[in-house]
Amino acid sequence: MSSINVIGIDHIYVSVTDMRRAEKFYDAVMKLLDFRKGAMPIGGDEHLHYFNRVTQYSIRPARVEQKHDPYQSGLHHLCFRVENNQQVDAVADGLSQLDIQCSKPQFYPEYADDYYAVFFEDPDGIRLEVVALRKGRRLITDAWDRLTEFENSMAKAGLV
Repeated sequence: MSSINVIGIDHIYVSVTDMRRAEKFYDAVMKLLDFRKGAMPIGGDEHLHYFNRVTQYSIRPARVEQKHDPYQSGLHHLCFRVENNQQVDAVADGLSQLDIQCSKPQFYPEYADDYYAVFFEDPDGIRLEVVALRKGRRLITDAWDRLTEFENSMAKAGLV
């Protein structure tokens, strides 16, 4: 059997309690992140689709209206990656200009010594993050063919 090569996350679907409120939020955030917007109902339900070159983020009406709890089963948070720390800073500045509360962009050494990110939430409490491309991700990309083990492949390849 040939190797399967997943090249990215194609799309993420999020159910929202209030489409108009969510649309206002996501229109502003996704425009800031240089996504484009499309509207295409599916199965008679309104759907909004935000997309860039590699990822689509879609919203649809929730069937049950309750605030998202990231500590129940399901999605904890979603993280978008940008090229560098300056872009994380630009996202944080843009969010502040949109009156969207966010964390201060900063390093999170508990994740990695170069983990630089900003965190915020959508109106339903879905946690979102923007992180700068890290050396660990670059290392994985550059050394992919050496990572032949399923478990602890970085360590077994002598990279960490």
